[in-house]
Amino acid sequence: MWVRYMGYFTNKVAIVTGGASGLGKALCEELGRRGAKVVPVDIDQEGAQQVAFDISEAGGEALFGFLDVTLYENTQRIIQDIVNKYGRIDLMFNNAGTAIQGETRDLTVRHWRSIIDVNLWGVIYGAISAYSVMEKQGGGQIVNISSLAGLIPIPKEIPYCTSKWAIVGFSNSLRVEGADLGIKVNLVCPGIMHTPIHERASLVNVDKEKLIHTKATKYFMDPVKAAKIILQGIERNKSVIVFPFYARFVWWLYRLNPSMFQFIFRKVIRDFRKIRIA
Repeated sequence: MWVRYMGYFTNKVAIVTGGASGLGKALCEELGRRGAKVVPVDIDQEGAQQVAFDISEAGGEALFGFLDVTLYENTQRIIQDIVNKYGRIDLMFNNAGTAIQGETRDLTVRHWRSIIDVNLWGVIYGAISAYSVMEKQGGGQIVNISSLAGLIPIPKEIPYCTSKWAIVGFSNSLRVEGADLGIKVNLVCPGIMHTPIHERASLVNVDKEKLIHTKATKYFMDPVKAAKIILQGIERNKSVIVFPFYARFVWWLYRLNPSMFQFIFRKVIRDFRKIRIA
């Protein structure tokens, strides 16, 4: 059983997309520990149900739901269902995401759409649906999960990078618009984490075994620790939450000298081409 305590998240209604695994699951569990009413939603309904069950078993309060974030009507329905249940939504975490690795010359429009539909439209659908409810109720908080890849250029993952950069602009702009309406918007840009997104990522014309061996796994962050950092930033209403230290340092370096990264990432793409399947 959890030892629950009164604080910022106590009794707040929180929806978390992609809540069945990885960072989404960690966020749900940490919100539960902090007394929130948690709603994990995911295309993996069984996974979301298990997360909700575990939270309830530990003494928290949770519901679950099926959500395909690429469908606007599906997102609106889930949010309305939660409003009907609790009367409000306090926190909307737009966390669901997917990834692909491959050179642009090897990608089709279908590859691009598979990433943009989930990573960008999924965030937009969740944000604007929650925003409409929050405007009427006089406040709320929207948390959009981007990535370090939304702050610096990343070759070989350009659709992913494109979606994450777009989330940065969307979130920063929405934060300004929502301020006078009582709606807070927080942008989260983590470094690499140990989550299933890496195993599930689509690989196009790439030797998977060799790619795995080239990953710098020592820099991967535990999603449980990440969830705690994110919630701390949300409580402080930080506009941009970048972590861990190396991610903040790399972001600072990029802003200081963008041209330096051209040389670094040309080596990245050249190394990647060594495992490309022509």
